[in-house]
Amino acid sequence: MTNRDIIEILKQDYQRFPVDQTYSIYANTVFFKDPLNEFRGLNRYKQMIGFIQTWFINPQLDLHDISQSGDTIKTRWTLSWTTPLPWKPRISIPGWSELRLNADGLISSHIDYWDIPRLDVLKQLFR
Repeated sequence: MTNRDIIEILKQDYQRFPVDQTYSIYANTVFFKDPLNEFRGLNRYKQMIGFIQTWFINPQLDLHDISQSGDTIKTRWTLSWTTPLPWKPRISIPGWSELRLNADGLISSHIDYWDIPRLDVLKQLFR
């Protein structure tokens, strides 16, 4: 698999997120980190995506930009979903990801950065 293949797969995965993600582009020991989670392992990664698919209403991951430099892929995105609370607030988190490829061309590290503080995400529950 070439780097160009991974870029195209990521674009497709973002469009249908969180359904039918391509887990074969990730190393079994993939490291994941975002402002709320930190773990290692493909099974945990799949569980996290499954949680989003099960508990978030109408999740959407809009890809704004994707670029690669060496073994690093950067994506800029906005994640949004409707919460399962009675008043159904819509949450939106703009941010970016840094994906590192290992020697086999698989994603070995996926770190998400949010453009807004965690408190601002929580405040969206009450607007």
